[in-house]
Amino acid sequence: MREPQGAVGVETNNATMPPQALLERLKDYGQEDAFALWDELSPEERDLLVKDMENLDLPRIDRIIRCSLRSQGLPAAAIEPVPESSVSTVEERSLEHRERWWKMGLKAISEGKLGVLLLSGGQGTRLGSSDPKGCFNIGLPSGKSLFQLQAERILCVQRLAAQATNEGSAGSVQIHWYIMTSPFTDDATRKFFESHKFFGLEADQVTFFQQGTIPCVSKDGRFIMETPYRVSKAPDGNGGVYSALKSSRLLEDMAMRGIKYVDCYGVDNALVRVADPTFLGYFMDKGVAAAAKVVRKAYPQEKVGVFVRRGKGGPLTVVEYSELDTSMASAINQETGRLRFCWSNVCLHMFSLDFLNQVASGLEKDSIYHLAEKKIPSIHGQTMGLKLEQFIFDAFPYAPSTALFEVLREEEFAPVKNANGSNFDTPDSARLLVLRLHSRWVVAAGGFLTHSVPLYLTGVEVSPQCSYAGENLEAICRGRTFHAPCEISF
Repeated sequence: MREPQGAVGVETNNATMPPQALLERLKDYGQEDAFALWDELSPEERDLLVKDMENLDLPRIDRIIRCSLRSQGLPAAAIEPVPESSVSTVEERSLEHRERWWKMGLKAISEGKLGVLLLSGGQGTRLGSSDPKGCFNIGLPSGKSLFQLQAERILCVQRLAAQATNEGSAGSVQIHWYIMTSPFTDDATRKFFESHKFFGLEADQVTFFQQGTIPCVSKDGRFIMETPYRVSKAPDGNGGVYSALKSSRLLEDMAMRGIKYVDCYGVDNALVRVADPTFLGYFMDKGVAAAAKVVRKAYPQEKVGVFVRRGKGGPLTVVEYSELDTSMASAINQETGRLRFCWSNVCLHMFSLDFLNQVASGLEKDSIYHLAEKKIPSIHGQTMGLKLEQFIFDAFPYAPSTALFEVLREEEFAPVKNANGSNFDTPDSARLLVLRLHSRWVVAAGGFLTHSVPLYLTGVEVSPQCSYAGENLEAICRGRTFHAPCEISF
């Protein structure tokens, strides 16, 4: 029987063979098994399989698989604590320093030198939602989503920068917001922003781009087929942002806009200070290539990645909690009284644009991804295989200089990772952190609170339209009484 016109493949002896050139290329990389079930496929399915294979950058994927498998188990340089000189701690930071950094940051922002980069590829699966995480409403009195809270903080910083530098109207200062989505969240994220009129931002100051995906492989590096005509693929991790910025030419876009510094953060933090002028001023003052906000580890066995130094005089980098044995995790620095390894990574980073260019090239050249053993959907049902991922902190080993900036978790870190009912990092715990912080702001500004449930279960929410970090609230709050829970806005 002849196949319909336009079907893929080469016809021989009444059987259609896979395209020869493509099959040869797959053989070159040991992936010809992708065509193992060719004979059982319909013409349409064959078409889908060929398209799926043709869309893969086989030389790059092969290099990543080989380099990542080869790097497994290689000895790494010994871990040392971060030198004290690399960290700005909360207690050593004077008011004079804070004010100087704040002004420096606002000036640079007013000159258009700061871009903001949001990592937003994840769905709220663990929160019981298939929507992008940023669409999630954590139950604040205002009902605002994480995306809206972050957008309004950008608007607030723009206004503060315009006022501080006499730039006239707030509209004269614009911070460009780059939002990395994934194939699973891209469409829904764009629609959410459009339906909310970009939360008051200009549509052309927001740029969406997608992180890549990469095939899932068996332990010997062969593609796992999700269906007989499609390879199983997974997002390439939040560190995929570097190659995505490069391939979508957004690093060039940033340079063209005059951006020199990039503030990078994860979407699932309800207290994130987006475009923080103080952090930017600190970064500029130190003259480093990379910086990270860190919080002090709560207790030795807390399951958080921490910053360390790799080898004598080596670069700062992040190690997962599983890489620190119990004695290292519990060791105390006798001089400071702190844990020797105490600076937790909370995905709040600042990079120079020059450094982002170097990282994108360096990571691509080295092609080493983390391998995570996971259940992968396959033609044999769920099968154990490897997902290949890069992480945002993979940049730090490439940095010629890195500075850490301690922040208080109750002021800047309210993670939203697990559904309500879990023990930690839930929408409820994040909401309470926001309400408690904002209640402290209101009381410090001379306001009073009344409440009909215990105060530790409630509080007030201060709209970013009124205040970014507790400033400028006296005029609104002094002598006034607010009944919790409520939102204070203009």
